[in-house]
Amino acid sequence: MLRKLNLKFLIYGCWLFCSILPVLSLSCFAEESSTINLTQELKKGNFLIGLKQYLGAKNDNFPEKNDITFTSKNDFLKLYSTNGIRHKSKKINVVFKKKTLKTPFTVERLVFGPFASYESAKKQAEKIKEKGYQALVAFPNNWEVWVPFGKNLPDKKLNYRLFKKSYKTTITPFLVTEYSQHELQGPIYISSSEEIQINDINFGKKFYLAKDSYGTWTLIQKIKFDDYLKGVLPHEIGSNSPLEALKAQAVIARTWALYNSDRFKIDKYHLCITTQCQVYKPPVIKYKNVHKAIEDTSNLIITYKKKPINSFYHGSNGGISAIASESWQIKDYRYLNSMIDGLNSLNQVFKLPIKSGDELNKFLEFANEKVYGTNHYLFRWEKIISNEKIQNNLLNNQLIEEKSDLVDLNIIDRGFSGRVTKLEIKLKNLKKPIVLVKDDIRRILSFLPSNLFTINKLNNNLWLFKGGGFGHGVGLSQSGAIEMAELGFTYEQILKHYYKGTKIKKIEISSQ
Repeated sequence: MLRKLNLKFLIYGCWLFCSILPVLSLSCFAEESSTINLTQELKKGNFLIGLKQYLGAKNDNFPEKNDITFTSKNDFLKLYSTNGIRHKSKKINVVFKKKTLKTPFTVERLVFGPFASYESAKKQAEKIKEKGYQALVAFPNNWEVWVPFGKNLPDKKLNYRLFKKSYKTTITPFLVTEYSQHELQGPIYISSSEEIQINDINFGKKFYLAKDSYGTWTLIQKIKFDDYLKGVLPHEIGSNSPLEALKAQAVIARTWALYNSDRFKIDKYHLCITTQCQVYKPPVIKYKNVHKAIEDTSNLIITYKKKPINSFYHGSNGGISAIASESWQIKDYRYLNSMIDGLNSLNQVFKLPIKSGDELNKFLEFANEKVYGTNHYLFRWEKIISNEKIQNNLLNNQLIEEKSDLVDLNIIDRGFSGRVTKLEIKLKNLKKPIVLVKDDIRRILSFLPSNLFTINKLNNNLWLFKGGGFGHGVGLSQSGAIEMAELGFTYEQILKHYYKGTKIKKIEISSQ
C-alpha cells in the first residue's frame, strides 16, 4: 500500500493521485475509484481489463472517441450511474462531451520517462521512493513515472520534466436516448444476463465505465480468470499449438496476469489488452484444445518460495534465453536463467557467457535440431538499415532535433546471453554520442526484433544487423515450448525447463 499522503502532496497532486486510493472520496477526476476494489476482485477470481482506453480524448496523443454503444439481442441491459441514473434497454448509447467547469484548476507534476517498458518505469519509481518522494507509474501514451510538484524537487540529474496544464473543461459521459439525455457519473455499471455487444462485437456480461488519471475514460470488463485466458491463448501462442504447449501458456498467462495485476492501478483496472500486457480479444471461435488446456490447468499458477513468479515469456529466444537484467533495468530473479535453449549436450558445444560479436556470430550460424524453437520465422533474421532510417527513428523519439550524418554504431556492452545492453550512436553534429540501454534499444530502433544481434557496416549509408529471436528473450520461449510439446514433453516439464526451481500450485478463489 502507498504511504499516506502529506498535505502538500494533496494540494499539488489531488487530481492525479486520488484515483488510486479506494478509501478516499475526493473531488477530482477519478473520485469514483472509491467503489472499485482491485484486490477484492482478484480474490474472487476476476480481472478488470481495460478494453478501450482514453475514451472522450481529443488531443495530439489520443484519437477522438466520442461515443460507445452497448446492445443485447434478448435480455435487457442494465445501467447504473453513481449519481442515481438507472436505465433498462436493449440498446444503450453513451456519448462523451466536454463540460465547462465552474472552478478551473491547474495540475502540476514531475514526469520521468518515457520508458520502453513497465518494468523499467517501475524500477525508476522504486528508486524515487527510496529518496523519500511519492512516485506512481502511469501510461498516458508511454510508460512514465509521476511525482507531485513541490518545493523540494528531486536531483535534476534524474532527468525529469515539469508538466503543467490548466483545465477549464472536463470530459463527461451522457446517456443519450431517442427522447432525452442524462449526465452520468462514474463508475457506471453496465450488465446483462447475456453477452453484450459493444460497437457490434460480443464481449461479456459485466462492465464499468470509469474515469482515468488523464481526464479521459476507460471501458473496463469484469471477467473470470479462465474466461480471460480464452481470449489470450489464441493470440499469444496460437490456437493450433500442441495441447501441452497450450497448457504451459495457460499457466504462465494466469501467473503473469496475477503478478502484474497492479500495472494499471492508477487507472482502476488490472490489465490492458495490448502487447503492453497480454494480447486479449473476445473469443469468437471456441477452440477445443484451448478450452481443454485452460480447464485442465484451472487456477494453477507458478510459484517460487510460495509466491507467484514474474512469468515473462516471448515469441522466440533465438536459441539462448536471457536473464531479466539484460532486457530491463531491474533486478534478476533466481528462477529466470540464461541458458542454451535445447538439449543438454549443447552446453558442451557453446559456453556462456557470450561477450563478443564473433562468438555470437558462430552461434547464429549454428544450425542444429538440438536447439528448441528453430521453426519460428524470426529464429534467425537479417536487416539492412539505412542511415536515414536510424536518423528518422531518433527524430521520432525526440533524441535529436534535426538530421545529422551518422558517423558510427558501436556495441559497448553485451549481457550474459550475448544480447546488446548498450549501443552507442555517433552523429556528426552531436558533441556526445547517444547511448541506448537495454529495452530502449528496441524501443528506439523499432526495426529490431530482438537485442540478440551483431552489426556490420556495409558502406557509408547501410548497416547489416544480423540476429536471432523475437522479443526480450526472458523466461519461456513460445516457439521452444511448442517444439518441446511436439517432442513429447509435458507442460510441467516445459515450465520447469524455463522457470528453474519453481513449483506449480493451485490458488484459492473466494466464493464471497
